[in-house]
Amino acid sequence: MGSHTITAVPGVSVGHHTDHAADTGVTVLTFPEPNVAVVDVRGGAPGTRETDALGDAVKPVTINALVFAGGSAFGLAAATGVVAEIEAEGRGAPTPAGPVPVVPSAIVFDLMTGDQPGRPTSEDGAAAYRSRTTEPVSLGRVGAGTGTTVAAWRGPGAIQFAGVGSASVTAGDATVGALVVLNAAGDVFSLEGESLTGGEPASATPPIGPSLGDNTTLICVATDAGIEDRNELRRVAIRAHDALGACVRPTHTRYDGDSVFVVSFGTKAADIDIVQQAAFVAVGRAIESALIESRNPR
Repeated sequence: MGSHTITAVPGVSVGHHTDHAADTGVTVLTFPEPNVAVVDVRGGAPGTRETDALGDAVKPVTINALVFAGGSAFGLAAATGVVAEIEAEGRGAPTPAGPVPVVPSAIVFDLMTGDQPGRPTSEDGAAAYRSRTTEPVSLGRVGAGTGTTVAAWRGPGAIQFAGVGSASVTAGDATVGALVVLNAAGDVFSLEGESLTGGEPASATPPIGPSLGDNTTLICVATDAGIEDRNELRRVAIRAHDALGACVRPTHTRYDGDSVFVVSFGTKAADIDIVQQAAFVAVGRAIESALIESRNPR
C-alpha cells in the first residue's frame, strides 16, 4: 500500500496520464465498492460532470471512479474513456440495459502553461485508468497537476508551478487519505502558517488580484471508516475546505472551482469528529506536498 499517500487507505488506487508537451494530464482514483460519496463545491466557477449523482435529492450510489483532469472544460472528455473501461469490465450501476458506470469528474484550468494547448482526451482518461496502482502516488507535476500553478495574484513574476499532492493520517482504527490537485491564484502556506511561496500570511490587498481561470483546487478525501451517513461525510468535506482555506490564501473566490469529494467505504470504527480532523491534517499536508514535490526535476 502507498505509505503516507491516499493509497495508504486499503483498496484505493490512483493512476496518472501525463502530457509534458502540453503541460496537462489526467488523474483517476478508484475505491472499494460499495462506497458512499459526497461532493462540496465552494468555488464560484466549477467545471464538473456527474456531481449531481452525489446530491442531497439523489439516492446514494456507488461511484466506480473519480476523474480529475486539466484542460478546462475540454478535459471533461477524459471521463468518457474511464466510463468505457469500466463498462468493458461489466461494472456500474445496474439498469435493465446493463451496468452504467458512475464516474464523477472535475477539471482545472491549465490552458496557458504548455507549449501547445492542453486538452485531455477520452483516450488519456482510459490510459490513466489502466495505469492505476496501490503503490505510493506519484506526486508533483504529473497527471491533472502537470500544468497547475500558484501565486499568480501577486503578478506574473510570482507564479510557481504546483502539482499533485497526497497524504494520509490515522483516525482511530481507520485511515484517512487525501489527494489534491493544487491550482490556485493565491499563495500557499503550511498548516503551521509558514509561507511556502513568499506571500504574506495576512495580505488583504494584493498587487494584481485573482484572475479568471487559474484558481481551482480539486481534493479527494478517502477513508475506510464505516461512515454511511452522507450528512456526516459532508462534515468531513467542510473540514477539508477548512484546510484549503488555511493553506491557500485567497481561495473560494468567484473565479474558483474549488471542490472536495469525500468517499467512504469499509467497516473500521472511527469517531466522526476524529475523522474530520484527520481530513483537515491530511488535506493540509497534501497541499504542502503538491508544492514541494513540484519543485523536483521532471
